[in-house]
Amino acid sequence: MFTRIIRAPLKPGQGDACTRVVEHKVMPLLHKFKGFRDATILVSTDGKEMAGISYWDRQEDAEAYEKAGSAETKKLLEPFIAGPLE
Repeated sequence: MFTRIIRAPLKPGQGDACTRVVEHKVMPLLHKFKGFRDATILVSTDGKEMAGISYWDRQEDAEAYEKAGSAETKKLLEPFIAGPLE
């Protein structure tokens, strides 16, 4: 199993909205990719930062998603984040 972790600062008050978009738009997108198993999103208690953890069968599967699908994920999250995804 391979785990991919991203994090980003959030715009003020956008934690709940970001979480909803992950649940309803990003997760269905991730499920289209070979080797994707699950993901977890975490928002800091002060709402200033988010982290996402995705679980993949193999590192190669996560890398294939990075090349083919991560741009769409970033576009979906763009309204909520205040800086680059790391």
